[in-house]
Amino acid sequence: MGEVSADAVTLDLLREARETVSSSPLGVINTPMIPWCQTTLPLDIHCNIHIKLENMQKTGSFKIRGVANQFARRPRGGHFVTVSAGNYGKSFAYASKHYGSKGKVVMPETAPVSRSTLIQSFGVEVERVPTCCLMNVVNRCVQEGDMTFLHSYDDLDLIAGHASLGLEVLEVIPEPDVVVVCCGGGGLLAGVAAAIKLSGCDKTRIYGVEPDGGVSLRRSQWAWTPRASPQDLHHLLQARCPSSCVSVTSGLVVEPSGCAAFAAIVNDKIPELEGKSVVCILSGGNIGKDELVNFPG
Repeated sequence: MGEVSADAVTLDLLREARETVSSSPLGVINTPMIPWCQTTLPLDIHCNIHIKLENMQKTGSFKIRGVANQFARRPRGGHFVTVSAGNYGKSFAYASKHYGSKGKVVMPETAPVSRSTLIQSFGVEVERVPTCCLMNVVNRCVQEGDMTFLHSYDDLDLIAGHASLGLEVLEVIPEPDVVVVCCGGGGLLAGVAAAIKLSGCDKTRIYGVEPDGGVSLRRSQWAWTPRASPQDLHHLLQARCPSSCVSVTSGLVVEPSGCAAFAAIVNDKIPELEGKSVVCILSGGNIGKDELVNFPG
């Protein structure tokens, strides 16, 4: 994506992206927020928690938000390539079919085959390669195949699209005390944090949560400061906005990254929630039967 200053991320930009996402022909919905007290989920903390259900999006995850904004700002019928192990690739493929674009997803060979099959069902090519070769294949496609690379998390248009989720949260709870966000690459965390902080919620604590085994963002947190040269936007915003990143071990029957925020709250990983207004974002629910069979108990 190149160097992007945090100054490029403005509330006006995020509001414009929100309009693009909400009116997208891809059918992005304003997902419901349900009070925790109306569920049978366990909770020993006395606080007011609302759960944002992004697993109810048409493609099963929040990724469609960023993709909707990305594709709206690219030439219709283009030829795009991306890297994904699943959720982004699914939304990318869905959008490619709708917009009549040619698409290719470069996928790590360790990803479940069911995900490759699903992406191919939308008419998008999948190339499975060793993880160490992912970007080599992308570079080949760009240089030799005249394709445009769409990043799955480190992209200004994508992050602005994800910010629509944060703006929706504020319409229900204008000044939340705590927001807990699942994170993988960091695009959702960056978008939600930017939306909340730029809307004036300076006292809101924002936590990014990863499953154990996926702690790259938490480890990188301490290497970045607002003065660092921004080589990717999500790390820049992560250093500027979220209060912390934590990791959890999830035993819920949903995709690990999708339930990480929920698991963090249940397992008392988020401090000082007593009496607070809290938002928990469930980012997705895409998990195949083959993955459940092989999921560690």
